[in-house]
Amino acid sequence: MPSGLFALLDDIATIAKVAAASIDDIGAAASKAGVKAAGVVVDDTAVTPRYVTGFTPDRELPIIWRITKGSIFNKLVLILPALLLLSTFVPWAITPLLMIGGAYLCFEGAEKVLHSLQKDKTSLAEDAEIVADQDHEEAMVKGAVRTDFILSAEIMVIALNEVLDEHFAMRAATLAVVAIAITVAVYGVVGLIVKMDDIGLHMAKEGNSARRAVGRGLVAFMPKLLSALALIGTAAMLWVGGQIFIHGLDEYHIGNIGHGLHDFAHAVAGNLPGAGVWEWLINAGGAGVFGLLLGGVIVGVLHLLPGKTKEAGAH
Repeated sequence: MPSGLFALLDDIATIAKVAAASIDDIGAAASKAGVKAAGVVVDDTAVTPRYVTGFTPDRELPIIWRITKGSIFNKLVLILPALLLLSTFVPWAITPLLMIGGAYLCFEGAEKVLHSLQKDKTSLAEDAEIVADQDHEEAMVKGAVRTDFILSAEIMVIALNEVLDEHFAMRAATLAVVAIAITVAVYGVVGLIVKMDDIGLHMAKEGNSARRAVGRGLVAFMPKLLSALALIGTAAMLWVGGQIFIHGLDEYHIGNIGHGLHDFAHAVAGNLPGAGVWEWLINAGGAGVFGLLLGGVIVGVLHLLPGKTKEAGAH
């Protein structure tokens, strides 16, 4: 009996070690997949704050929470099962899906560049009237969740591509971890960004002079941070979208753009101090330029189609 008990305990210990190793493997895979999707995550973080712009402070966090719940539903209930089915039965479809997603990111980035060059024609009074509309919050939440679905799908496809050779359970667990971790990270940061000016305003009203100075600094800094996030998000979309599309072309042996860009970056940066950094910058810049050109073509085509001009800029 004691020997049977010891054997059982030994088996339990072995199972525990295997489970711990599996958790480590899932964590490592999720981390690697998350890093690959970082560019889209940055854009997701940069895009979301605009959906709560103009609302009263007491509605900001509830709106973000509603968007967060929609994001979790998008990833775990809609996207995750669909991608697992695709990876099991038609794994060849992953690369075309990645390329479609990459082209969409390029289109979004090019649209943002175009909009940044155009003047906002709506007046302050018109903006206030829009925000005061009772249906405005509902429309903004639905719009944010739709946008999140597109970005989440791209994040999850990129993550799946990193674990495509793993067994089904590992793919499912990794994608679930990526989905939850990225959602918590993105909307946690968004919540902090959105409330930072309120925190600064509160600090500026009371306390010692140093506290008030920090508060005023936060209030003054937040618009600049949001502008910087928008710029970084646009650059990330063009870079990631261009890189994904180029990688897909290379897989299908079309154009040899990726290899040519890599060889060019190596030739230019090979003898420079910090060659690896310069190579990365040249590769990223080249992918971004390609993404802008591809996105510009898509924007041009869409704007030529009847009735598509407004739709193209809806995001």
